[in-house]
This record gives sequence, C-alpha cells and structure tokens, in this order.
Amino acid sequence: MKSGHADLPLHYGKVPVWLAQRMSSLGGAIVESIVIEYGRAALLQKMSDPFWFQSLGCVLGMDWHSSGITTSVMGALKKSVNRQSQELGIYICGGRGKHSRATPTELMAIAEKTGLDGNLLVHNSRLSAKVDNTAIQDGFQLYLHSFVLSVEGNWAVIQQGMNTNERLARRYHWHSPDIKSFVEEPHTFIYGQNQGNILNLTDKAAAPTRSGILDLTKENPGRIMREVTKLIMPSHHDVRAEDVNLKRLGAVLALAHDNPVNDMESLLLLEGVGPRTIQSLTLVSEIIHGTPSRFSDPARFSFAHGGKDGHPFPVPITVYDESILTLDKAIQKAKMGERDKADALKNLSKVSAKLEKDFQPNNRFDDIVQQERDNSWKYEGRTVKGKAKKARGNSGQLELF
Repeated sequence: MKSGHADLPLHYGKVPVWLAQRMSSLGGAIVESIVIEYGRAALLQKMSDPFWFQSLGCVLGMDWHSSGITTSVMGALKKSVNRQSQELGIYICGGRGKHSRATPTELMAIAEKTGLDGNLLVHNSRLSAKVDNTAIQDGFQLYLHSFVLSVEGNWAVIQQGMNTNERLARRYHWHSPDIKSFVEEPHTFIYGQNQGNILNLTDKAAAPTRSGILDLTKENPGRIMREVTKLIMPSHHDVRAEDVNLKRLGAVLALAHDNPVNDMESLLLLEGVGPRTIQSLTLVSEIIHGTPSRFSDPARFSFAHGGKDGHPFPVPITVYDESILTLDKAIQKAKMGERDKADALKNLSKVSAKLEKDFQPNNRFDDIVQQERDNSWKYEGRTVKGKAKKARGNSGQLELF
C-alpha cells in the first residue's frame, strides 16, 4: 500500500551552499546509522513515513514546514548516500525536474550492478508517478520523483506535486513491501491539505470507473498503495507553541541544560560535548532511534539546528558541525566494533524520554525561542540573509519552560 501524503506551503528559493553541504553530511550519517543499527528495511520504512521525513528535514536545518524540505533533503541524501551505495546497499535515483526523468536510466544502471530486475523497477517507478499524477486528480502536478532502492529490491518513493493556484505542494510516500495493488488504495501516506472534491481512481468505490477505463484503454496499470495518514503543515512561517509538544521539547532542553553531562553515567562518553550540542544530538538521536509515535510534532526537531529562514532561530553552524563530527566518530568506531559512543548517542533519546514522563512545562515557549535567537551569535548562527549578531543586553542564560 501507499504510505501517505503531506501538504506544505509552496516556497521558492535555493538552499545556500553552507547549509547544503552540512545537510548532506549529517543526512548521510543519519542514514548510515539507521542502516547499521536497524537495517535497510527499517530505513525504507522511515522514508515512507511523512512525519519522520518532515522531522528529518527539520533536524537538518531546513525551513520547518515548507515544500523545499522535500527537494533539499532528497538532494542532500542522494549526494551523500550514493557515494556509499556499495557499502550501504542503498541507492537513491531521480530528483526534481530533469533529474526525475533520469530515474529509468539510473535504475537500469543499478540493475546492471546488482542483478535486480531493472525493467520491473522502472515499471514501478513510472507507475507510482502515473498514479499520483493521473489516477489521483487532486490539482497537484508532479515535479519531483525520488526512488530509494535497497540491494534486496525493496524501495520507497518520495514524490511531490505543485498546485500553483493554491500555492501548495503535496508530497506522496510509497513503500513497496506494503503494496498490494497499484490501483486500489496504494499509498502509505499523502501529505496535504483538503482541497475539496478530487478524482481518486485508487479508491475502492472507484472500481467500476477503473473497469470502464481499462475496457477503453486495454491497458493494465499494474499494482499500487493505500492512503492511511495525512500530514498538513500550517502556512505561518514562525514556529509556535501549538506546533510543538512542549513536554517532549522541555525534556530535551532539561537533559541538555539542567543536567551536567558528567553527572549522568549513560552520557559519560560524550563528555566534552557542550550542552547546546547535547540538545541537538538528542533530537538527532531520536531521528535515528525513535519510534513512529515520536514524530507527531515535526516542528520540535527544528530546535536541533534551527532553520535557514531564521525560524525558530538561525542555524548554529558550530553546533551543526559538532553534531556531524560526533555522529561520524560514533559510526566509525561502531564499524570497528567499538560501540560505546554509538550507545551513548542512543541513550540520549532514551534518557530524554524518561525525563519527559515527569516533566511539567511552564509554557514559556516564546522566551525559549528568543533566548535561542539571542544566543545565536555564540554559535555562528546564520540564515539566508547573513550571520546572526549579538543582541544588546544579552544575558546568554537559557531558561527552560
């Protein structure tokens, strides 16, 4: 079945080089960590979950709710993952515009190397695009198609359509192990806002219509997925208290700023990593190790590395780089059988979840955002408009809500 879809405000613009490079490095390290820890099948399942995918985009420092997350995240992952494809057993094909049209050629080249059925992969790629562009006539025309393939032949599709009249984008998610039929409820998720009545030829009730069309065309469209989940992002640019689970976020901040790392046995191996980086690494840890229920508020993950548009705060470059370095070191040590640092990173999300049970937020959300912005200059904070500057009268004291 199809895993689902997501609706996002349509944003234009380009990801600056300083962020794109870091997104690729951190995104690649996250993918590698998931494959090492849980396997390729788990990665594909995560990629087909729109809430997890949105959370990943947020932790990578993209605009927390915009259509650009899809393009930038898949571009960043394609660059980093494909460099390690032989080792990871994961390949990413397609992309935006002309790159999406290159998907069949890329899939056939991978099939040559791996022995997979290239014709079947191309067929599935084209059919998933046909379904979302033609069988589901919801006003969105596809402009991005990304095909994520494992060496076992399983795959996930992340593709996005545009509705220029409504200034919205809709992202569609597919997961091959869940597909029973390409023409009857195939999606695992379609991420988008209700745009009124649509023609959905994958609905069960549309069976007679599908039959009539097939009688006319004599063309068998193959198999598809089921729509089960919808993620709808708001139009406002700023991150607000209602966008975040304050109990979860508060526990992360408490872990990072209230408890000295060297006082916590499970975090001893991260000694020397500053409190602000612990905050980011805790959210990165949850992206890697968290269960699906943990991603119901993707905006919370923007408190790892901010956003390029300054919401909720500028991207803290020094913290971002320290997150990448720490995760990379953990991966390299894990490959050599030294799992202590990787386990310490895993424990961050576990400790945070424990703190969350008894944590009582005092709802000072706006103060927390402002404190992050005031302190941004300390971490070489940056947005598309430039570097953050020190605010007048800045105490530098972070207060928990």
